[in-house]
Amino acid sequence: MRRRTLMAAAGLAAPVQLLTGVDEALAHMPASTGSTIPLDTRLLRARALFDTGKHADLLKTFPGLLADAHAAAQSRTETAHARLSDCYALTSEVLTKIGRYDRARLTADRAIVYADLSGSPLVAAAAARQLTIVLRHQGHSAAAQRLLLDAAAKVEASGLTTPAQAEAYAQMLCTGSYTAARAGDRDQALAMMSEASHAARRLPGRVPRSRPFSITPAGVTLYEVGVHWALGDAGAALQAGRGLRAAQFPTAERRGRMHTDLGRAWWQWGKPEQTAHELLCALRVSPGEVRDRPAIRQIVADLASRHRHVVGVRELVAATGVHP
Repeated sequence: MRRRTLMAAAGLAAPVQLLTGVDEALAHMPASTGSTIPLDTRLLRARALFDTGKHADLLKTFPGLLADAHAAAQSRTETAHARLSDCYALTSEVLTKIGRYDRARLTADRAIVYADLSGSPLVAAAAARQLTIVLRHQGHSAAAQRLLLDAAAKVEASGLTTPAQAEAYAQMLCTGSYTAARAGDRDQALAMMSEASHAARRLPGRVPRSRPFSITPAGVTLYEVGVHWALGDAGAALQAGRGLRAAQFPTAERRGRMHTDLGRAWWQWGKPEQTAHELLCALRVSPGEVRDRPAIRQIVADLASRHRHVVGVRELVAATGVHP
């Protein structure tokens, strides 16, 4: 029981052995599992685990999934390389989510390599976006912006004639806006957010999960909340998000993210009751969004330290295992 408490306090909601399994696979890829289930099907299942916040279950699948994707890539076809890049990008995405940035950087770099071999601009954009996010977390904002802008320009050069291209372009603008905001570049952040809002007019309300990017108009608005928060303007963030509803987001991960982003804005504005309410909503929709993300765990710890009698704080502390 003591070990579980220490792991939770350190933010290790996923068992240590699962991270070790990923490390070992990255150092020395295991043999193919020989699974007869198509890789595309398994990748969609893995994405579903991410979408439902089941990070520990997802980490458990990665060694076998990566091994089989590597085995398939021995065919040296563009499709196989694209699939392998997607596997690495998803691995990086969950590692970033739980704050394991060194591992996330390694997997994002590999996603870039195999995306280039695939020859697909959309796969390359997805990999570049993931590396951008990791670089941002590691404090390399300038490099992240250069990479993102270059990838966005390549997507725009495609002509944006298909829904998938339009979704990719809107997503890249949103990620670029947030990256600029975190770097303190207000003008760039707001300019890209404005362009993303314009691009959102071409987006459908629902996007098939089989596409590289699944952003919707509501998703663009949620990015706007994050951009204003990153720029230090909690009032503008909450104003931007006033019309958002959980039903607008198809996955538990995105619904949970809506609540945590609003919670961060309330916390920035000095409103602990509203903060706790939003984080509780996130916890009930997608526990991993609260339990596994270091930044959100820190807010819970701060609530426990400064506002322990606020309704919901005890439940949040119990769920995360944090200590003030």
